[in-house]
Amino acid sequence: MQLFPVHEVRERPLVAVDHRESIEFDRILTELGAEVKRCQLLVGDFLCSANLAVERKTRADFEQSIIDGRLFSQLPHLIENYSRVVIVVEGTSDESRISRSALLGAYGSIISDYGVSLMFTRDLSATAELVFNFAKHEQIAKRTQMRIYARKKALTPSASARAIAESLPMIGPKSAKNLLLHFGSLDALFRASEKDLSVVSGIGPKRAKIIRAILSYLYQSDSDV
Repeated sequence: MQLFPVHEVRERPLVAVDHRESIEFDRILTELGAEVKRCQLLVGDFLCSANLAVERKTRADFEQSIIDGRLFSQLPHLIENYSRVVIVVEGTSDESRISRSALLGAYGSIISDYGVSLMFTRDLSATAELVFNFAKHEQIAKRTQMRIYARKKALTPSASARAIAESLPMIGPKSAKNLLLHFGSLDALFRASEKDLSVVSGIGPKRAKIIRAILSYLYQSDSDV
């Protein structure tokens, strides 16, 4: 881990930007007054302090990540490493690939199950401005340390089992615990029928169908991108 000393007074906030993000972010953040460090982040797309990480998704990628469950695999890793996580959904679209009810359900799960904030921006510039102000508040106003690398935690077997359960679509920490308490083990959970899954507290028929579908899905390497 790399830390700025607690006593260091920063005149310009530092923003760590994942190397896969557009280089345009570097230009905009620098013009706004930030110091930019581009690196390979283990989790998140932007780090604004030791406590705050931002995950950026375009509108299309956000909806696709809900459909394939990728978002709900990323969230446990983010909240394990940072006490505050913000998902920024960038861009607007008149057409959606998923129903309004499913989209609102995902919003509810992100905020209620994971305790993650959800914000929307119109474009890349607006996202950069939001990230800059997060960093400015954290590092200038609050004098919070900046940590570039995520913590690696040694998980207990129970915590590891919960983390695996949380990787299932639409499953947060609370639902993962309910599933493990109900079935007792991952082995029993993975063998459970759709009907057995549906009776677990907080799951219901719709989530049970999605979970059973992904557990039964035949892996295809050509679609693993």
